[in-house]
Amino acid sequence: MERRRFFKTALLGTLSGATFLQGNVLATVKGNLPVMAAEGEPADLAAVMGGTPIQMYKKAIEAMGGIGRFVKKGQKVTVKPNIAWDKNPEMAANTNPELVAALIKDCLAAGASSVTVFDHTCDEWEACYEHSGIKKAVEEAGGVMAFAHDEKYFRTVKLPNAKNLKEAKIHEAILDADVWINVPILKHHGGAKMSVSMKNFMGIVWDRGQFHANNLQQCIADIQTLDKKPALNIVDAYRIMTQNGPKGKSLDDVQQGGALFMSTDIVAADTASIKFFNQFKKVDLANVSHVALAEQAGVGTGDLTKLKVSRIKL
Repeated sequence: MERRRFFKTALLGTLSGATFLQGNVLATVKGNLPVMAAEGEPADLAAVMGGTPIQMYKKAIEAMGGIGRFVKKGQKVTVKPNIAWDKNPEMAANTNPELVAALIKDCLAAGASSVTVFDHTCDEWEACYEHSGIKKAVEEAGGVMAFAHDEKYFRTVKLPNAKNLKEAKIHEAILDADVWINVPILKHHGGAKMSVSMKNFMGIVWDRGQFHANNLQQCIADIQTLDKKPALNIVDAYRIMTQNGPKGKSLDDVQQGGALFMSTDIVAADTASIKFFNQFKKVDLANVSHVALAEQAGVGTGDLTKLKVSRIKL
């Protein structure tokens, strides 16, 4: 399919229907479609297509009301990308480093006293930090990489509203932050079916084994009941891994998504992202059951018609 036509079809299909462009942001539509955020009015969900990671980030954060809506002067900020795998950016196993750098610079420009970045990696942590390109990007942007390879960096937190996962050891960078921002990459996952914002929480805990031993889907939903929730979820869909996730085997597993999703509502962010993923490879949202389970727990909504949405085509 011709590239421009594909972008338009994919984005409109993602958010449940066609409408018309008015400038960069789609005009207001009511009824069974999402309510489009009026120009100048902060969106609940921003969906951007067609640019570089930095371009799409800038348009999305503008649509969401600007970084100052989420980060105040003097605050300690933690950014949590996916850095789990010893893979380069082209493999789409980890969050795009350019996106991470753009976010850090924005937080510091808003007056953040510090920006800390970490992940409890699956592959050897130094190789993941280095080969993902994220360590270099973070340091050049003025952020600080934190360690997460030792249990001493994690503290036990009770989860009274969870069903299976009643407690978890959470990284100190999350617990001690004034604000934390969740920045996953959109990709296939063999166990969880999809890896997006909620699945990215498995990198803030020490013992991932307890998730796999106690119903993975339910535990991913349970960790969303953590009191310290992300102020913002930014889904990197610039490149997406459509098969053999979460690590990938070759570039044959990767497609150019050319998109970014941003929302304060983690259920909405994952719902919109997975619907977009369906433009490349079909996945039944019902099989990604942690999304519905989190919604049932009151974490957010998967009904995009309830939200003010900005759709932006670059």
